[in-house]
Amino acid sequence: MRIQGLGVIDEATLDLHPGLTVITGETGAGKTMVVTGLHLLGGGRADASRVRSGADRAVVEAWLHPAEGSPAAELVAETGARTDEDGSLIASRTVGADGRSRAHLGGRSVPAGVLADLADGMLAVHGQNDQLRLLRPAQQRAVLDRFGGDAVARPLAAYRRTRQDWVGVCAELTERHERSRELAREADLLSHGLAEIAAVDPQPGEDEALVAEARRLADTDQLRETAATAQTAVSGAAADTADDDAPGALGLVGEARRRLQGTGDPALDALAPRLQDAAALLADVGAELSGYLEGLDADPGRLEEVLSRQAELKALTRKYAADVDGVLAWAQQARTRLGEVDTSEETLVALAARRDELAAELAGHAAEISSARNEAARRLAEAVTAELAGLAMTQATLQVEVGVPAAADGDPHALTVEGRRCHAGPDGTDEVELQLAPHPGAASLPVHKGASGGELSRVMLALEVVLADADPVPTLVFDEVDAGVGGRAAVEIGRRLARLARTHQVVVVTHLPQVAAYADRHLVVDKATYSTGLTRSGVRELDGQARVAELARMLAGLDDTETGRAHAEELLAAAAADTRPRRRKAG
Repeated sequence: MRIQGLGVIDEATLDLHPGLTVITGETGAGKTMVVTGLHLLGGGRADASRVRSGADRAVVEAWLHPAEGSPAAELVAETGARTDEDGSLIASRTVGADGRSRAHLGGRSVPAGVLADLADGMLAVHGQNDQLRLLRPAQQRAVLDRFGGDAVARPLAAYRRTRQDWVGVCAELTERHERSRELAREADLLSHGLAEIAAVDPQPGEDEALVAEARRLADTDQLRETAATAQTAVSGAAADTADDDAPGALGLVGEARRRLQGTGDPALDALAPRLQDAAALLADVGAELSGYLEGLDADPGRLEEVLSRQAELKALTRKYAADVDGVLAWAQQARTRLGEVDTSEETLVALAARRDELAAELAGHAAEISSARNEAARRLAEAVTAELAGLAMTQATLQVEVGVPAAADGDPHALTVEGRRCHAGPDGTDEVELQLAPHPGAASLPVHKGASGGELSRVMLALEVVLADADPVPTLVFDEVDAGVGGRAAVEIGRRLARLARTHQVVVVTHLPQVAAYADRHLVVDKATYSTGLTRSGVRELDGQARVAELARMLAGLDDTETGRAHAEELLAAAAADTRPRRRKAG
């Protein structure tokens, strides 16, 4: 991750460990600018006041590697962002001193909302002023469902499938009731049109065939004369004509063949068979012409029939389509639509029965979901409360309330479940609320009301530890979740963060050496003030004695004392011993 011109940070590069990275530094050095940078990369609001004094812009870049097949990877593919061979890519956010911002993903300019969607699947930031995920009711329900696992997911999937059918049937039934008069008129028009078309019974392509036939029938006299002349030319004059000696082509060809056959000359004899073939062809043509002439005289009233049929078809094409094929297509569509707008009492009764059947099935799924959520709520509350005991909240008790609120009047998605009328939303009928009682005897309040900023962060940490195996977000960021604690509680926080780092990439901004000692990588933000009055901060990685010195400084400023260094080394040794099994497993 690279930060440039953001707050007091002039330019810094952070190489984050796949496990646990801690960021420390003196108050005011700029540690929180790292979290601010992550907010910007997550599509957060661009604030010009965050741009470093004297700089024209602030830039935050990060190298990301979405897991193959994850929603984040699918989003990257949808945006057309360019990725490296291993699937990694660069995301960046630029904020100008004028407040304008730009976002880029994989070399492509994208809306900041795309980065927000990407961050939802890759990054969760938990700070004293950033508990939005925990405060949203839908997210609290999602937390419980993740913890509940298959016991919740299985009936929830069945519920959603049934609900989709139920909502569709309810909407259709409502439409039919509300539009019954309008639909009845539409049905009458469709039925009338289908009856009219059925009475005429048009056939595909019939109009074009009739046009050709009518043209031929209208020209009968001319066609007869033409055909008769052609027949005479081929076959010769008929016996009953005055010019019965007029030779035809067939006779002339026959005469030529006879003459050639009697010469005795081989060359002329060879032509005779060809003339015989020509005579056969002419005979066929003459016969076809004779048949054509007979057909012209067969049905003299046919033209009137054709014209009458054309008038019937034209009456249809004026109303329903440009040609007969279009009329037939309209009829098919009308039959389909007529089935959809059926307003008969039988149809309404059948739809109502189907709605009630689906409602009963849906209520069964909803009750199963509620039961599974209540069981998961009990176990989640116990697990998180146990975690809070080790996070300097020994008296606090977390409760996970699963309630089924009553449906509002006129709710189109109201459903009766176990005798109660409730709203059947896409995630079930339950509302989930995390409540916190800070000490025994205190009233339980919604977690955002019953906890201070630091306590809220620790509640989030406890939840993340409990949900570690079920949380799909690979990178977790905690901003001073250790505020207001120390001693043994601080060690417990470090231990839990290290435990989270077994399955997630974890980034922690902390002021506690007990937490920093558990880091796989320790980064420090240094601040320097120049004679010009300008303050600059940078980030560097610590190892060896530099890390010991930083931990000693965090131990009440004991970096220059042997006692402080000895204590720091002791913290490092204790943390290493505590996490050694994890590190052996990772290796």
